[in-house]
Amino acid sequence: MKLSKEIKTAILVISGILLFVFIFYYLKGENILDNSKKITAIYDNVEGLAPSAAVTINGHKIGKVQSIDFTNDRSGKLNVNMLIDSDFEFSKNSTAQLYEAGLIGGKAIAIIPAFDGAPSIESGDILNSDVKPGLTDLVNQRLTPLQEKMETMMVSADLLLVNLNTLFDTQTKNNIKSSIAELSTTIASFKSTSESLNGLVVDNTSAIGETITNFNKISEDLTTLSTSLAAADLDTIMVNLKSTISSFDQLLTSIENGEGSVGKLMKDDAVYNNLEGATKQLEELLEDMKLNPKRYVHFSLFGKKAKQYDSEGNEIKTKK
Repeated sequence: MKLSKEIKTAILVISGILLFVFIFYYLKGENILDNSKKITAIYDNVEGLAPSAAVTINGHKIGKVQSIDFTNDRSGKLNVNMLIDSDFEFSKNSTAQLYEAGLIGGKAIAIIPAFDGAPSIESGDILNSDVKPGLTDLVNQRLTPLQEKMETMMVSADLLLVNLNTLFDTQTKNNIKSSIAELSTTIASFKSTSESLNGLVVDNTSAIGETITNFNKISEDLTTLSTSLAAADLDTIMVNLKSTISSFDQLLTSIENGEGSVGKLMKDDAVYNNLEGATKQLEELLEDMKLNPKRYVHFSLFGKKAKQYDSEGNEIKTKK
């Protein structure tokens, strides 16, 4: 069958139009010949995410970012349109997490799939969005408190220096210099004293040696004495001492109970009263002898009869 020029021209025109449409969508990132799913996620800030960035699940690439546009509500948020080429099914409740692919690798999107029994994702669906902190964010989070602490420390150091400058005025500095000079003098004196002590020790080395020898001898004598005491029959001595103490204790007990002469003398009231009466009579006798000695002592060369006296010292006259 021979085709006419009109048919060939029509086929060529239609083919050109189809090719133009294919190339147009291909340049936009869409392939009209496959069954890719177009989904969307909304972010406040994409921070360097570019079209054609990878879309992954568990690190495996399943699609790419098609385009990034502002939302129509004039809020400044961004629609990120993604083409999913994989047949892997996940729930509409999954999350599209924006993360940092590397230090210089830009941003990418990771799908965190949800398997909660909800309907699978379809073209036109909008996923929940999330942003994973990158290395720069983590560093900023760590450095910010450190920076605040350093600023506080610098302020404290500045105040400390101001206080030190205020404290160490001219008079204080002079006092410190004077103290250091006196300390140097003290150290020199201590050095001189140490040298004198060293000389004293050197000069009296022999005497020190003799003293140590005497001390050693005394120590040996004490050791010998200790050995002698240890060898002595201390058990017998302790038994005898205990027996003596027991006998003395019995003697004291007997005296306390009024037994024996000493006990009766100390405990018997009658003996005490007799002794007290005898002592009183002896005192009266001595007093009478002192007042009337002639009553008790008489001496006469001529045989004269001795005079007699009564109890009151009066002379008793006899009748002739």
